[in-house]
Amino acid sequence: MSVTTSGLTAVRAGLIDYRAAWDEQRRVHEAVVAGEQGDTVLLLEHPSVYTAGKRTEPWDRPMDGTPVVDVDRGGKITWHGPGQLVGYPIVRLPDPVDVVAYVRRTEQLLIDVCAEFGLAAGRVEGRSGVWVPEDDRGPARKVAAIGIRVARGVTLHGFAINCDCDLSHYDRIVPCGIRDAGVTSLTAELGRPVTVADVLPVVERHLPTLVAVQG
Repeated sequence: MSVTTSGLTAVRAGLIDYRAAWDEQRRVHEAVVAGEQGDTVLLLEHPSVYTAGKRTEPWDRPMDGTPVVDVDRGGKITWHGPGQLVGYPIVRLPDPVDVVAYVRRTEQLLIDVCAEFGLAAGRVEGRSGVWVPEDDRGPARKVAAIGIRVARGVTLHGFAINCDCDLSHYDRIVPCGIRDAGVTSLTAELGRPVTVADVLPVVERHLPTLVAVQG
């Protein structure tokens, strides 16, 4: 199923193996670069997998032999799996390319989605992603992660927002290389079930935030 709004086509890809999704990203990326396809966002879930960006350190990885897929995005190691909505926007950035501005737009999309469910989340200076601020429950906690790559002016990889995933998967790694903060989910923060099916249409509605306004 696909939905097109503001020139972006959102594709609901369901549950798909990480490597298969990576192949599909690269296929769509080639088509967008060539002008054969418009801006596209793949929205999906993965079976449980750890992926390591280019800045991952050896000590960030699982110590128990759990397999890790090394990928060409920025950032460090993270987990993907059921209960987490993953978005891969494959969009052409305006010239001159401003990667930081694109990351900020992605963060804003996720902040707005969290707000719709009643969760006040925001940015932490010096750290990408979307965070629940420190409170009486503990230190700042990441509810959504961002890791991107831009090639030939078109984005790859993207974001992941934790809905009702099993957070114990993060215990085997140093998530995103950050040792002094936690990882959370919408369900854990709000105290009620918030599923991928709940979050999917809300993310779709906010996808136009990714597109820079041409001035």
